[in-house]
Amino acid sequence: MDRFQEMQTFCAVVDAGSFVKAADALHMSKPAVSRYVADLEARLGVRLLHRTTRRLSLTEEGAVFNTRCRELLSGLEEAEAEVSSRSGAARGLLRVNVPVSFGIQTLAPLWDAFHELHPQVRLNVELSDRVVDVVEEGYDLAIRIATLSSSSLISKRLASTRIVLCASREYLNKYGEPSNPANLAEHKVIGYSYWLDADAWEFEGPEGPVNVKIHPWMFTNNGDTCRAVALAHQGIILQPTFLVGDDLAAGRLVEILPQYRSIELGIYAVYPTRKHVAPKVRALVNFLEEKLSELERC
Repeated sequence: MDRFQEMQTFCAVVDAGSFVKAADALHMSKPAVSRYVADLEARLGVRLLHRTTRRLSLTEEGAVFNTRCRELLSGLEEAEAEVSSRSGAARGLLRVNVPVSFGIQTLAPLWDAFHELHPQVRLNVELSDRVVDVVEEGYDLAIRIATLSSSSLISKRLASTRIVLCASREYLNKYGEPSNPANLAEHKVIGYSYWLDADAWEFEGPEGPVNVKIHPWMFTNNGDTCRAVALAHQGIILQPTFLVGDDLAAGRLVEILPQYRSIELGIYAVYPTRKHVAPKVRALVNFLEEKLSELERC
């Protein structure tokens, strides 16, 4: 007794509205379709369909069973798709949205390695610092550097980045180094437009949380511009380590007030909620998780 075939045939009859049309859709004979439905009704001990010479309609019991059948069949399809996606090869076009500076500084050197591993995936990497609507704008995956709020999207934490207060040694020699966060109000500061509160910086210091009102002489919506202005000795910036880490290590920039720590942000891969994840998306998430964790340990 093939219960799956019975349920599938019953649902096909309901969808088609007749045994003949259901038989055509299933590539079966009409007697075989009729037999499956009759056997199903006999096994359940109820009539599922009202039959007349002109039309078919669901009985009350048939309506309930139809709903449950579709849930079970859908669950089976999703289970098969999930297992297939885990073992299937990654292929096809993969649209990815990435923050501008992170995309240039950190991810651009990694794309060729991903291509070597998954040559059948074609990447379309779009750079933007605005928060895109992943579903509405048709992205397969987006990278977000933030403290994520609740969302209908799936999110996978890949790594983290610390936000650092810094400036060039030349700037500090000329204008002096702040001794506490309050001194920042007296300095040339470059503000980043996409911070949640662009003209107030928060720190965690020895005495607890500190919120400082700043007065930037310049705002920009691009982290690379903040970095370039700081490297030109034009002020103090608050930017992530993925952007200024090499400059700090090389001495081109100097961390200021290290005893006052700014926030640490997660680096996330976000993608639409689905019962299963496409192999190309899963491949990129796994790849980025491995590579970014390696960079984080360096």
